[in-house]
Amino acid sequence: MDNPLLQAWDTPHQLPPFDRIRAEHFAPALEQLMAEHRQAVDDIARQTEPATFANTLEALESAALPLSRVALVFQNLCASHSSPELRAAERDLAPKLAAHHSAIYLNETLFARLDAVAKQAMELELDAEARRLLQRLHRDFTMAGACLQGEARRGFSDAVAELARLSAEFGQNVLADEAEYALQLRDEAELAGLPAALRASMAEAARQRGLEGHAATLAHSSATAFLAHASRADLREAIWRAKTRRGSQAGRDNRPLLCRILQLRQKQARLLGYANYADYALTDRMAGEPQAVYQLLEQVWEPAKALFEREKRQLQALARKLGLSEDIKPWDWRYLAEKVRLEHYALDDAQVKPYFSLESMQAAMFDVAGRLFCLSFEERHDLPRYHADVRTWEVSRHGQLIGIFLSDHFARPSKKGGAWNSIYRAQGRHGGISLPIVVNNTNFAKGAPTLLSFDDARTLFHEFGHALHCLLSDVRYPRLAGSRVPRDYVELPSQLMENWVLAPGILDKHARHVETGAAIPPELVAKILAAQNFQQGHATVRYAISALLDLALHQQADGIDDPDAFEAELCRRYGLPPEAELAHSLPHFNHLFNGGYAAGYYVYLWAEVLEAEAFAAFEEAGDLFDPELADKLHRHIYSAGDAREQRAAFRAFRGHEPQAQAMLKKRGLI
Repeated sequence: MDNPLLQAWDTPHQLPPFDRIRAEHFAPALEQLMAEHRQAVDDIARQTEPATFANTLEALESAALPLSRVALVFQNLCASHSSPELRAAERDLAPKLAAHHSAIYLNETLFARLDAVAKQAMELELDAEARRLLQRLHRDFTMAGACLQGEARRGFSDAVAELARLSAEFGQNVLADEAEYALQLRDEAELAGLPAALRASMAEAARQRGLEGHAATLAHSSATAFLAHASRADLREAIWRAKTRRGSQAGRDNRPLLCRILQLRQKQARLLGYANYADYALTDRMAGEPQAVYQLLEQVWEPAKALFEREKRQLQALARKLGLSEDIKPWDWRYLAEKVRLEHYALDDAQVKPYFSLESMQAAMFDVAGRLFCLSFEERHDLPRYHADVRTWEVSRHGQLIGIFLSDHFARPSKKGGAWNSIYRAQGRHGGISLPIVVNNTNFAKGAPTLLSFDDARTLFHEFGHALHCLLSDVRYPRLAGSRVPRDYVELPSQLMENWVLAPGILDKHARHVETGAAIPPELVAKILAAQNFQQGHATVRYAISALLDLALHQQADGIDDPDAFEAELCRRYGLPPEAELAHSLPHFNHLFNGGYAAGYYVYLWAEVLEAEAFAAFEEAGDLFDPELADKLHRHIYSAGDAREQRAAFRAFRGHEPQAQAMLKKRGLI
């Protein structure tokens, strides 16, 4: 078979030749590349020369590149543009890839060489980045079981392979539930309350599914808008129940899968000498231990609940005025909150959206990147792409090409839900310059034009912050590049970028009405700013309880038997208001079971402490584009990757250790 995955890519910038790649190409290509990688690693391990940094660590970095090139294409397409054939390939290949990497980490001869280099590190003439690579690779191996022997080693390896298979199945079940569901709306009564832009996107969703009229889907931006505006409570309830039941449908029930996943994770932790998986996972994060996370969550939990109760009383007062029940159901919350927002802040989402088109917000974020980091973006319409919705830019800094940026912003049945950043190639200079290829994914409802809520615009900037972390990366070794940093640091560059959505000079330039071209009125901006903490109690409670659930779940040394009962008991113990509900119920909690955030959902709040401190530096300077601060931000945060210990990098930028006060104030909790 003529397999493009095994050939040199003569495309511009060596982008994957998407037009030639088929699902059936992946299995033979990855099988061959895994075999070649195994051979290369065996050659490194069996060398007769004494172990050195060059012949062991740098050799390992080089050996990993061919397999990584194809595996990244496979993983991205499984998430962004899947198919029945690709899902079948994922079920087959995910455990094989996991077992392959586990076997390398468990190669005793190889680890002996790596360990020998680590033991003589102080005598070696290594620069700071090389020492960091040695430290990180040695930890990678030990955390993956390299020090285990005999049956323990085999048990750890078997767990890795089974976890990969179960994780892929978990994610595919959620994707299938999201893709199959569509609430068809046929008449005006069913569309009551829905703004024109939402109706247009729902008409497009119906067309894509071969349905007449309009279709409400489970794409996050669409479902959230529907819950905020639909007048019919029974239709809101239908959407809410469909969202909450993802991953628990007959034939695709994720509850047995997640119980087994938890058992396997606890087995891994015990084999490595940890009391539970949370202890194991947090040793390689800034937090260090679960207690540090609980201390942070405890600072927000009670204040957030108090704020939530005040918000609930507001909604109940409005419900009385409208002649509705004060017993507010979860599917009523956003609907009533939208009306309260309109009443108290005179801020109507339908009034805001025409100023926040996707096109103008993309221009705004490119403008921010230009002012902060001297970046320029040139769109290319002739480069390979995997779907017609994808757009591609060449990214330059001071006139020099530094990377390729892809955007994929529309929901479709072949794409998993949510928003995320990923790479097709990591930045690096070892063995030649490697330009990063970075992709932002969101799930906006497609329209003509596509109009965003303010929250959608922040999501756009958030994912772009991740992209900048990868594009601005300036390190030698791919292992240390871009966002390959501890989980509770990776969200700093993304959450920080959200602050520039409302930056003066950006908003008045780019937030222009899609029909008239008029700049967003200052009074509307003032309303948005005034409403920044609106419903922050609701948002914080829902997030914090999910973080607490995650941490408690991964501290169960023997796993759990009944996910529903575990959820209910934890919510009861912490006093979760029934109107709040969990942001993520376990059967569809992709972050934990298909996304790498196990025992780490807290990281968004942890990074928010860092982000609030970092942005405060610009506010204190009186210039959100202060050149000196922007240069320090680039050098210490966005370009450093994992080449420097994160606390030291943050101190170098901010001048002191981060404190939670700025975050609590920003959330309106103090």
